[in-house]
Amino acid sequence: EQAARRFDNKTHAWVPDVSEGFVAAPISVQEGDNLTFTMPADGSLKKLMRSEVQEINPAKFEKTEDMSNLTFLNEAAVLHNLRQRYYSMMIYVSLVDFK
Repeated sequence: EQAARRFDNKTHAWVPDVSEGFVAAPISVQEGDNLTFTMPADGSLKKLMRSEVQEINPAKFEKTEDMSNLTFLNEAAVLHNLRQRYYSMMIYVSLVDFK
């Protein structure tokens, strides 16, 4: 699954999106703190400051059980992780039998 991931933490970032919340978009141009992204939905270009986007975690953290282990713990990373686990029918909480 990690190899099938379509984005990388060096070349992509979480970009705010009105309908999806955040989308993983490739960084087309980097000029200091100014970044230009190619939006995956329509191929349009979007210019944002580095402070307006959130960093993507390395693929090894895809669908992690313990989100405190994420390299970048941010809103987009948490939402992505929960969404991926939900679509994979992975449980979020396990109950411990206290005997």
